[in-house]
Amino acid sequence: MSLDSESSPSSSRDWFFPSPSFIHSTSHPSQSPNYPRRWTTIPRHSRPCPPDWKPSKTSTFRSVSSSDSAPYGDRKYSRLRHRVDFTRRSEKSPKQEEDGAVLEQKRDVSNAGSGGKQNVLSDNTASGEMGIWIAGQRVKVRWQMAFSIAILITAFGSLVHKNFSLHNRLIELQDQISNLNIRLQACNLLDFVDTDTMLQESDHLSSKGLKILALIVSLVLLSLPIFIFKYIDYVSKLRSSENSSEKVSLNKQLEYWVDVFLSVHPYAKPVALLVATLMLICLGGLALFGVTHDSLADCLWLSWTFVADSGNHANSEGIGPRLVSVSISFGGMLIFAMMLGLVSDAISEKFDSLRKGRSEVVEQNHTLILGWSDKLGSLLNQLAIANASLGGGIVVVMAERDKEEMELDIAKMEFDFRGTSVICRSGSPLILADLKKVSVSKARSIIVLAEDGNADQSDARALRTVLSLTGVKEGLRGHIVVELSDLDNEVLVKLVGGELVETVVAHDVIGRLMIQCARQPGLAQIWEDILGFENCEFYIKRWPQLDGMQFEDVLISFPDAIPCGVKVASHGGKVILNPDDSYVLQEGDEVLVIAEDDDTYAPATLPMVKEASFLHIARPARKPQKILLCGWRRDIDDMIVVLDAFLAPGSELWMFNEVLENEREKKLSDGGLDLTRLVNITLVNREGNAVIRRHLESLPLESFDSILILADESVEDSAIQADSRSLATLLLIRDIQAKRLPYREAMVTRGHRGSFSQGSWIGEMQQASDRSVIISEILDPRTKNLLSASKISDYVLSNELVSMALAMVAEDRQINDVLEELFAEEGNELHIRYADLYLHEGEELSFYEIILRARQRREIVIGYRLANAERAVINPPAKGDRRTWSVKDVFVVITEKE
Repeated sequence: MSLDSESSPSSSRDWFFPSPSFIHSTSHPSQSPNYPRRWTTIPRHSRPCPPDWKPSKTSTFRSVSSSDSAPYGDRKYSRLRHRVDFTRRSEKSPKQEEDGAVLEQKRDVSNAGSGGKQNVLSDNTASGEMGIWIAGQRVKVRWQMAFSIAILITAFGSLVHKNFSLHNRLIELQDQISNLNIRLQACNLLDFVDTDTMLQESDHLSSKGLKILALIVSLVLLSLPIFIFKYIDYVSKLRSSENSSEKVSLNKQLEYWVDVFLSVHPYAKPVALLVATLMLICLGGLALFGVTHDSLADCLWLSWTFVADSGNHANSEGIGPRLVSVSISFGGMLIFAMMLGLVSDAISEKFDSLRKGRSEVVEQNHTLILGWSDKLGSLLNQLAIANASLGGGIVVVMAERDKEEMELDIAKMEFDFRGTSVICRSGSPLILADLKKVSVSKARSIIVLAEDGNADQSDARALRTVLSLTGVKEGLRGHIVVELSDLDNEVLVKLVGGELVETVVAHDVIGRLMIQCARQPGLAQIWEDILGFENCEFYIKRWPQLDGMQFEDVLISFPDAIPCGVKVASHGGKVILNPDDSYVLQEGDEVLVIAEDDDTYAPATLPMVKEASFLHIARPARKPQKILLCGWRRDIDDMIVVLDAFLAPGSELWMFNEVLENEREKKLSDGGLDLTRLVNITLVNREGNAVIRRHLESLPLESFDSILILADESVEDSAIQADSRSLATLLLIRDIQAKRLPYREAMVTRGHRGSFSQGSWIGEMQQASDRSVIISEILDPRTKNLLSASKISDYVLSNELVSMALAMVAEDRQINDVLEELFAEEGNELHIRYADLYLHEGEELSFYEIILRARQRREIVIGYRLANAERAVINPPAKGDRRTWSVKDVFVVITEKE
């Protein structure tokens, strides 16, 4: 090749130097001077630079060629310098050549940048080359590590393969030796060959190789996690240095993955512990196999004994076996500690789950109560009484409270559960998973209690609960009884729940009961007897033997019950209270009765009853009344409407509360009351505090026929505070009335009033109670006992009556239609009648005869109260027995509203 080629385009990139073989050949004396010359191409970045060479000011480093300098144009100088430099360079190691090339490249780049007059393209090129160099170094480090790991894996694999190959070869040689010995013995050429000794020696050699291999494998496996962790740490640091914006390192990612695995999979911890135990046994067995003379199976078993019992390593002999046995025992202690922790945690979680009520209820045909309120105690009592005839039942209570607190509060309730079991669970009725936990789809009835507090919030939560119940995929077997606080929300709840829902508006029920009891003293006790399961209650059942019988005959067909109505099948199951005597029972009709229990009554043959004579006694006309309302309720507008329907024309309704008079009309209008549509009553407004005596003294308290003390809206959230306020108002009113009575009337006492002295303040209040009726809205049952002992008020126990209604509707949803009619402004109602409407003084009659006389007035007699008795008798026994009656006796009847 000619030297003129240096002027070619390729000469700007590569120079040509004589090869080492050429230098060697020219120095040898036997070589001819005309021997063909061989040239070696040297990359430009590794060529030597002349001392007087400088980079061009107008071109970059890559654009410099050999023709730009005069000394390099001469072949003589060029060849001589190239030979000397090559000789020097050939004396360096490859590593030094590479470092020198890199250093020279850096020097060239720095020299190129020190000129200060290169253009922007030259700067970008230099910085790009520097970045490429740094990236190349990182890739190089990674490849070196990967190559090292690959070499280790290859060496380990080759070692294992070689060991197994030698072992197989040894087995083949042993087989050949055995065959040869057999041939020699057969030919009598060998008298005796100690084959056993040879086999033992060969077995010893083979087992020794396997033991060394086992020891190496155990050491490699033990050290492998260390290398893996080191590599992960190195990669994490390398990533963080490469990309500062990446905030999550590989270590954190692995920790997160492990955390997710242990959290998502319930059996992840036991499985991980099992894997760790097996690995420890296997590694320990391999290590023992390498340092002892036992077989692999015996070593694995020995390793398990060290793991299971750390004291077994005391019998080990020798340094190697002792070190290995101590290591295995130490690992076994760690494994045992982790296993003990897992078992302890599992047991604690199970007991904690049971304690907090997280376990599932496996029941069916049970009563489910959702929520917690102060009505729960009375409700549980009524359900326990209702289930007593069945030997007890199951009641499940789920609320957003701690299970232990609920069980403690229920245990404090002072009543007999009569075999009924109460199961408490913590959960929210708005969550389907919690509803499934209490077997909501298998419950025969579901009661949704109203929360204590704001009425709108309570009804909104009840509405969401009904939505959750209707969303159960399995469907509901039973019906839903919802307690509401505001009558305006009843339509919305029924719209959402459809036919599954029965509603009981607590405030509306209590308001109507207070009005009825204000008009008829003593009616509160009648309602307690009918609504509660302790005495007599409503039942509906079909009796085929009564088909074709008139209702007049049905009335006297039950010795132990009193028929009150008929559920007509032809009218879609509508319940008709107090039907006509001429109504004939059809197929499918059911009879509504008042009885002690559903299994205590049955129809019998018709008794012989004397025909009742017709009494021409006119019904007394209604007289105007004067009623006082103390306090303000959120549904007071509904109470005013009911009072206007019940009272006679010309009646007065006085409203005494702390609400400003100019704001009352606005509140009543916002509640939907049109004052211009009131027909029978006239509103009289008075402003004042019902617990301040001077405010009460400004009222004509002695002139009122009835006084209703309401649980004020400002304190109705607290039962104790509301009852304290009501009790204080009651005592103040009675005391003021007693002081205003004439002296001669105050000194008159009655024998049946109890043991209070004539001059005592309670005795004076009892005299005042004969002049007017005071109905107090009581929320706490403990206040009931106080009022019962003093006998100064005909009280209404709000929570208890509402709980009774809820329990009755939960047991039989058809009873809700009966209660709604009895509480409504129209239809039938409970009424107390004096005996002179049905009999004469001293007349001897049976209860059946009184029932027939009452039918002349389209009334159904369900009980009576004698003149000298304190409580009424509902559904009396021995209805056919005759007895003498007094006109001072009273009868409880179901009649149309007047």
